[in-house]
Amino acid sequence: MNELTTIRPSTPKDWETDQEVRWCPGCGDYAILKAVQRTMPEIGGTPENTVFVSGIGCSSRFPYYMETYGFHTIHGRAPAVATGVKLANPELDVWIITGDGDALSIGGNHTMHLLRRNLNCQVLLFNNEIYGLTKGQYSPTSREGTRSPSTPFGSVDHPAKPCAFALGSGARFVARGIDVHKRLPEVLKAAHAHQGTGFVEIFQNCIVYNDDVFEPFTAKPNAVLNQLWAEHGKPLVFANGAKGLSLDTTTLTLKVVDLVDGDTTGVLVHDVRNRMIAHLLVEMPFGPFPMALGVLYDDPAPTFESALLAQNKAAAEGKTADLQKLVSKGQTWMVDKAPHAI
Repeated sequence: MNELTTIRPSTPKDWETDQEVRWCPGCGDYAILKAVQRTMPEIGGTPENTVFVSGIGCSSRFPYYMETYGFHTIHGRAPAVATGVKLANPELDVWIITGDGDALSIGGNHTMHLLRRNLNCQVLLFNNEIYGLTKGQYSPTSREGTRSPSTPFGSVDHPAKPCAFALGSGARFVARGIDVHKRLPEVLKAAHAHQGTGFVEIFQNCIVYNDDVFEPFTAKPNAVLNQLWAEHGKPLVFANGAKGLSLDTTTLTLKVVDLVDGDTTGVLVHDVRNRMIAHLLVEMPFGPFPMALGVLYDDPAPTFESALLAQNKAAAEGKTADLQKLVSKGQTWMVDKAPHAI
């Protein structure tokens, strides 16, 4: 009698490859890689059923370092390849790895259509507000005044906000995390649990070309004051519970309020299905307001592949596949003239 092979859960080590990781020492990509490798066993992932797809950029070396199937594709086109993978085999767990330039400049159009279609996959957008791979040109998310090789006098562009872009494109799941933050795996798990496109913006420090650009809310002394981790059903509070966000119902804008003795009366309670509140949270100007992190919006809808496959099944109902008939119909003809003698 044959003995059944016991399938053991994977460990983070099972998701590591033998490839040398080639990012700059101190790059935030290392922390994100470790967070993903720690997350995969916890979501019950299996390497043979997982695919990582990337475009071009520092972040897009990611598939080389995951012991799974993977594609390192062309600039901005990871959503197109990922869509093909998912339609060919909807059972696969598909992750897209991209950067702010890859997803919002060269690939902006592809990212938009992926989000509105709601393909069931996860998008991890590493946002370092710079083109690191090509030596530090300003990117679509670089702030006004950013000095770079392509903007030596300072960028005059208005920066794109990735989460606002995602919501505007119709995304049904939008979240934010920080490369080295211990809560990043929790955000990744929530994105994976969502049925549809899970869009996660990850603030990632580029130690060479844009070092410490996020320090006002990531450095330890600033984090406790300026990070607001949104949790469904809980009041939106920050600064160790000393401050909160309330809604001005006259102007439909958010405002910061001081809390006395932890009293959260009047503080807005986070509802991940409230799209309007999500828009307000991602549009908050940092400085007067904290940086909103965690799951900001989560309201599932039918996925692209489920709708498409159901349509194909209905169209094929009661019909028999006949390839010869298909290629012979329409404008086809027979060549019956004898060839010229040579």
